[in-house]
Amino acid sequence: MIIEKVHAREVLDSRGNPTVEAEVTLRDSKSSNREPVTGIAIVPSGASTGEKEAVELRDGDPRRYQGKGVSKAVANVNRTIAESLCNLNIISQQHLDEELIRLDGTSNKSKLGANAILSVSMAFARALALAERTPLYRTFFPGGPLSLPVPCMNVINGGRHADNNVDFQEFMIAPHSAPSFKEAIRMGEETFHVLRSILKTKGYFTGVGDEGGFAPNLRSNEEAVEVILEAITKAGYQPGKDISLCLDPATSEMWENGHYVLFKSTKEKISSDQLLALWTDWVRQYPIVLLEDGMAENDWTGWKALTTQLGGNIELVGDDIFCTNPAILKKGIEERVANSILIKLNQIGTVSETLETIRLAYKNNYNCFISHRSGETEDTTIADLVVGTNAGHIKTGSGCRSERIAKFNRLLRIEEELGSQAVFIGIKAFKNK
Repeated sequence: MIIEKVHAREVLDSRGNPTVEAEVTLRDSKSSNREPVTGIAIVPSGASTGEKEAVELRDGDPRRYQGKGVSKAVANVNRTIAESLCNLNIISQQHLDEELIRLDGTSNKSKLGANAILSVSMAFARALALAERTPLYRTFFPGGPLSLPVPCMNVINGGRHADNNVDFQEFMIAPHSAPSFKEAIRMGEETFHVLRSILKTKGYFTGVGDEGGFAPNLRSNEEAVEVILEAITKAGYQPGKDISLCLDPATSEMWENGHYVLFKSTKEKISSDQLLALWTDWVRQYPIVLLEDGMAENDWTGWKALTTQLGGNIELVGDDIFCTNPAILKKGIEERVANSILIKLNQIGTVSETLETIRLAYKNNYNCFISHRSGETEDTTIADLVVGTNAGHIKTGSGCRSERIAKFNRLLRIEEELGSQAVFIGIKAFKNK
């Protein structure tokens, strides 16, 4: 395939902040009868970010979008990348991404910007799928198994994702007992709406945070779990049997001078051992199947202790500590840290490197948990990614906000398209469960 055109523009994400959208047009060098095809992709943006993530290039000009403009990244696509790639014969996604990495020349994509590079990488993946006349989800691991994921829906937001007093960032429900993805979404949405009614009855605020989950001021972090369990029961489901809990406390946001600070509620400082005791107690009390970032990215000692204590019981997902980076994941595997990795395309910056990380995880018996970012868009690439890599579970926000629902709707279409071949993985998605 010949790259005929590469073009980017500045668009908006779900927070109303600028991000990069790219178009890549391909033509078949062997057939003049085939019309060119164009793939379009938009890059998301995170708020709670790992230190080792690939660099998101922002303008820093306070006169535009309070410094958050991405005109420099857009220019890097329209000039440097487009000039280098146009009329180039690209034979694969790997080939394209290697060219992009070479053009940037840095270890963290800071020259051109990971947002510039990823926009082209994702758009090329979509264009290539169109050129090959195959669904995007079948292009990631061609010939590999496909499955529909458990939707891990973030129904209560806290931490950096909400203006409330809840320290922990994400409280998710996982409707895993359904016979299909369609039914899992129904179970999750029903619980979400019952939760709203319960919060309203209790006199709590029912506005939502960045990812569509409710953001009430609660009496404690524990109350967030308890009110969700109440909602599951009132929706007609059994906690643990039908719907379980997943947590992302985003503890790197609480890490301060060797301690964890409950920065929104009690302001209490606690040690790694105390935090481990809290998680151990919660796993004993509540039907938790997954804990993401249970320790901070720089607390490797705490992570090892957490893995030793709970790694045989639940899925322990590394997000900030791994940053979808195969080199860092390799270190985690060697040091027996976590048993799963969160997968975010924009943490590493290309489709190929993301797939490399997933392959490394699977080879070493780690799970992969596919994820959105808090600053999302209508782009649905991760919905295809979770199906095509057989990852089994996805988080893309709550039961409302169209940038979140877009991924669910794409998965519903994929399930319908697969028909009798559609496999909903259910509780088997979660390690050790």
